[in-house]
Amino acid sequence: LASLSCKNALYKSKVQCPNHPDAVLVEDYRAGDMICPECGLVVGDRVIDVGSEWRTFSNDKAAKDPSRVGDAQNPLLNGGDLSTMIGKGTGSASFDEFGNAKYQNRRTMSSSDRAMMNAFKEISNMSDRINLPRNIVDRTNNLFKQVYEQKSLKGRSNDAIASACLYIACRQEGVPRTFKEIGDIAGVADVTIRQSYRLIYPRAADLFPADFKFDTPVDKLPQL
Repeated sequence: LASLSCKNALYKSKVQCPNHPDAVLVEDYRAGDMICPECGLVVGDRVIDVGSEWRTFSNDKAAKDPSRVGDAQNPLLNGGDLSTMIGKGTGSASFDEFGNAKYQNRRTMSSSDRAMMNAFKEISNMSDRINLPRNIVDRTNNLFKQVYEQKSLKGRSNDAIASACLYIACRQEGVPRTFKEIGDIAGVADVTIRQSYRLIYPRAADLFPADFKFDTPVDKLPQL
């Protein structure tokens, strides 16, 4: 814990608000941001709370370690193991009224992982708006990850890429949606989604597994 505090202090000393260089930055662990308290500017991203709460399992006979944490990490992200492991707490101050440890597990998250996490959230939100099943969400997430990591659509927003991937996933899962339908729920122009699809299509061999096939060739796309 002391080591973590030292790292936090070192990080803060290297990052500052350009408008208020003397301001002490505030850490938003849930969002993973370093925020200037004077103007609200997000000046750095460092730590994110991945939502795995430490709990005690002292009554769990099968458990060798009465203090352990569940894994809430997304397997699609590139981050490895949790970089900060908080040891067992001692004394009543370490636990809440329900006997749960107050500490939560946190790990550093790269800007790349954070961008993907935000895209996955938006994909989930889009799918919820038109009641798409989980298998489409999962397929879309995988498609987006492949496209994003290859950086083959530079200049395209992640929303546009995610929308195009959702269009592809819907058709592959037999639940087709039009560019306009997806554009309406994504807040992205349907022509932009179409253009992203056209850019992804010729790169399929580099982006996806060998058995991947587009449901709709570019020359067969429905007219606007």
